[in-house]
Amino acid sequence: MSDVVFRHAAAGEERAVIDFINQNFDMRLPLINRPEFYRHYYAGTGGVPQFVVAEQDGRYLSAAGYIRASAAAGGDVWVSVWVAAKGHNGVGLELMNALPQLIGAEVVACNNIRPKTCAFYRFLGWQAQRMPHYYRLASKGEYRLAVLHRADILPVRPDLGLEKVETVDELFALGMPPTPHTPRKDTWYMRRRYFHYPHFTYDVWAVRENGRLLAYAVTRTVSAQDTGCVPVVRLVDFVGEDAVLPRIGAALDALLRREKAEYMDCYNAGIPAAVWRAAGFVERLPDDGQIIPNYLTPPLRENTEYYYFTNKPDNFVMFKADGDQDRPNLPAE
Repeated sequence: MSDVVFRHAAAGEERAVIDFINQNFDMRLPLINRPEFYRHYYAGTGGVPQFVVAEQDGRYLSAAGYIRASAAAGGDVWVSVWVAAKGHNGVGLELMNALPQLIGAEVVACNNIRPKTCAFYRFLGWQAQRMPHYYRLASKGEYRLAVLHRADILPVRPDLGLEKVETVDELFALGMPPTPHTPRKDTWYMRRRYFHYPHFTYDVWAVRENGRLLAYAVTRTVSAQDTGCVPVVRLVDFVGEDAVLPRIGAALDALLRREKAEYMDCYNAGIPAAVWRAAGFVERLPDDGQIIPNYLTPPLRENTEYYYFTNKPDNFVMFKADGDQDRPNLPAE
């Protein structure tokens, strides 16, 4: 028996990799079986699919799919699908450990891992933990989606505004703001993720001061028609320096009121809770009794916890829309 080979999948190999994942995963994944999701997440460029595999004697033992954060060669990535054949979980872990070198990425992360797998990634020396959840309530007499023991509404200071980026041309003209955060995103990613996503519609907001781009904030409004009662605003991404976030607290609050939403929420790892408080957002803690629903169409009045990993925790930041998350719950085709 020959040694296990860890390699990048080749052009024309995607069908075999998808079949392997379908045979070995515990459910049929929409991400690889719905054509629009596969094209968006994994199709890659030049016909080379965004998968790596562990292979022995011509047989796959493990496979993983990844999503690029930028168009740059060797750019940061999110792992999205990872599976190992029965009895080969160790090989799967070796493949994950080899993945950064196989694709030349410095930062590798995954959004929404299963809690019980955190120990696997910690074994590799990576960071794996719960993703914090933050929210800002609108001032209302009653709340129809959130279930609250208290309705804390933190003060915000008026400072910087939000300017709607209407087109890709505007995005490319603005460029990207300075940020120490990883994964490193570029305009190629912002266009693909927020302007060309196959299902949801996003609002991309530029934050500028004296003509200088400081940040992007990205929101998605879930309408009252979709929830069956009241709108909700999701803050799904922020690209910029931490210090900018508190300066748009009043602008985000104005957006919340303008949309007549019950609350604005954000899943985020990496930006300190004190920064979020300065921006007017309360942290929902697992044992505080507050319920800020994540599933809204239809509403499920319970909390949802997300877990993540990264191989490089320094300056690492993750939001709800990173990786393969913030997508509709559609059946596999």
